[in-house]
Amino acid sequence: MKRWGSLLFFLALVVLVSWWGSRFMPGEWYAGLTKPSWNPPSWLFGPVWSTLYILMAVAAWQIWNTDHPRKVQAIALWIGQLVVNGAWSWLFFGLHRPGIAMFELAGLVVLVLLTIRMFHAIRPVAASLMVPYLVWITFALALNVALWRLNGGGVASLTGG
Repeated sequence: MKRWGSLLFFLALVVLVSWWGSRFMPGEWYAGLTKPSWNPPSWLFGPVWSTLYILMAVAAWQIWNTDHPRKVQAIALWIGQLVVNGAWSWLFFGLHRPGIAMFELAGLVVLVLLTIRMFHAIRPVAASLMVPYLVWITFALALNVALWRLNGGGVASLTGG
C-alpha cells in the first residue's frame, strides 16, 4: 500500500503544478499576439499536458520505488524541474514576459535533460517516460522563441523597456 501511496503523492505534485499553471490563462493578451503558422490549436494543450504530467509522475514514482542510493537526488532534481515548469505560465501568461519565459524554458530543457540522465542511471524505463515531455518542452521553447520574435522581441523586451 505504501508503494501506491507514493504514486498518489507524485500525481498530487503534478496536479498542484498544473493547477498553479492554470491560474495564468492565455486570455486576450495571447489572442492578440502574432503566431507562427505551426502554432498548435488551443484544444491540444490540455490533453498533451495531462498525458505528460501523468508520465512524469509515474517516472518519479518508479525512481522512488528503487533502492538506488541516488534516488533522493534524482527526485530532488525532478521536483526542481517541476517548479521551473510551473513558473513558465506565470512568466509568459501572467506577467506577459515571453522573453524572460523563453530563457526560463531553456533552463527547463536543461533540467529535464539532467533529470533524464539521472533517471536513466537508476531505471531506464523511468527516463524513457520523461522523453515525450522533453520533446514537448523543446517544441514549446521553439514556439516561445517564435512568439517572442514575431511580437517585437529584442533586448528591450527582456529588460522591460
